Amino acid sequence: MYDKDFLEKLSEKLEQWQEQVESELKKFPERRKNFTTQSNLELKRVYTPLDLCEADYLKNLGLPGEYPYTRGVQRTMYRGRFWTMRQYAGFGTAEETNKRFRYLLEQGQTGLSVAFDLPTQMGYDSDHPLAQGEVGRVGVAVDSLKDIETLFDGIPLKEVSTSMTINSTAVILLSMYAVTAQKQGAQIAELRGTIQNDVLKEYIARGTYIFPPQPSMKIITDIFEFCSSKMPKWNTISISGYHIREAGANAIQELAFTFGDAIAYVEAAIKSGLDPNVFGKQLSFFFAAHNNILEEIAKFRAARRIWAKIMSERFKVTNQEALKLRFHTQTGGSTLTAQQPLNNIIRVTLQALAAVLGGTQSLHTNSFDEALGLPTEESVQVALRTQQIIAYESGVADVVDPLGGSYVIENLTDQIEEKVWQYIEKIDSLGGMVRAIETGYVQKEIHNSAYEQQLAIEKKEQIVVGVNAFQTAQEQQMRSILKVDPSVEERQVCALKELRKNRDNNAVRTALKELKEAAKENKNIVPYVFEAIKSYATLGEVSDALREVYGEYVESTVL
Repeated sequence: MYDKDFLEKLSEKLEQWQEQVESELKKFPERRKNFTTQSNLELKRVYTPLDLCEADYLKNLGLPGEYPYTRGVQRTMYRGRFWTMRQYAGFGTAEETNKRFRYLLEQGQTGLSVAFDLPTQMGYDSDHPLAQGEVGRVGVAVDSLKDIETLFDGIPLKEVSTSMTINSTAVILLSMYAVTAQKQGAQIAELRGTIQNDVLKEYIARGTYIFPPQPSMKIITDIFEFCSSKMPKWNTISISGYHIREAGANAIQELAFTFGDAIAYVEAAIKSGLDPNVFGKQLSFFFAAHNNILEEIAKFRAARRIWAKIMSERFKVTNQEALKLRFHTQTGGSTLTAQQPLNNIIRVTLQALAAVLGGTQSLHTNSFDEALGLPTEESVQVALRTQQIIAYESGVADVVDPLGGSYVIENLTDQIEEKVWQYIEKIDSLGGMVRAIETGYVQKEIHNSAYEQQLAIEKKEQIVVGVNAFQTAQEQQMRSILKVDPSVEERQVCALKELRKNRDNNAVRTALKELKEAAKENKNIVPYVFEAIKSYATLGEVSDALREVYGEYVESTVL
């Protein structure tokens, strides 16, 4: 990009400048000896054209909307349409969450995102002994189609895009959503949205798995196959780095392990006979945004380039739409502090800005009180207004990839890409992602990273305002903290009992029997789950039918 004479002159000038700086440092030392990103990438004092990769500009960066999509997956990005503002919500009963959804839509939210309680995520009905004390706590309780009908009452599903953070029971919730839409008069081919459906990261980071890896992968590819023909506008998976990051991974590991999972999913789908040029268009990703703005922006840019290369070079994909990495971003829950919670508004703003400057397709901004409990309507409104102010008042959405060409951003983008490829090569050498998880390699890497981050905070090498520095004797008092009504569980159990009493139980038994037979015969189970849901079989009953065939996963201890 620059001629040889210019670079030689610049190198000479930079050397003289560095000598002057070293002389001044004797009198005016810098704040610390070494400056690094959160992933321990060294940050130089200043960046110049000498730090840019010498690779061909069009090959390495290109233009927005063109391979390798470093600068964005659309040519005009936010000049055409802002990212989807999708606030994550769900608590208590379907009725309560429906009210919150309506409130968010009234406030200008442009997409829905559903949080489910732990029993729903784990495949247990609300009256199961293991569900005691957890019903409606961290998300909405869903036992049957009736709950989903209530959850989206008055919300036309053919007009709204909905994301559902659900994994082991994703096939069940997808079926409930689709059947509800049909009852509203919509065609399922019209539906837009996403199911997370990323079970591999559950073995790594979250633990809401049910079945062993192989049958879990089978269910995922069944969903890919079904949606390719029946629900073409639906994103069949949101391959999630977010939870890996929240478990303690750094930015490089977040990308590397997410792409390790993604490669495993694509390989499984191809093995089952699916075409990556087709199902590749329905893959989406989910990343975290943390506080180091420079590293986060570079991470998102590197992610697009890496994924385009994986699909084109590893899987020989030629469909341009299947090469594009589309992703949702959520600001970092693990960065929120219970101390001085109003500080979280600033943290979330910085993280959201990084996501936008990095080219996200949709965004959830955390509420400032989430380190203390479920967000209140006031804190949710502040979180949404944060996105709206960035969109309408900051000006950063008016230029595509506004930091493209920044010496430091381009250098960090290249460094992150290089280190992610090193991880992917290591995973390949271990036999792939499933094997890397089974041996505990991935978990150990995350554990070590989490330990190093905590140690840095305790040693005050990493300052967290209000936690290990700038504490106040009088902590900020929150005006209110949202708590789930203890009677939610009792009401949900009573409603479930009533459902079982009034439905056609013969139809339920028949549907569950046919589902089990389909699973045993290795058929695509999605149509059979649809039929069971239509009969008002419960989430727990469908999960138990599959447990009988697939068994349950038992985690091995990783030291």
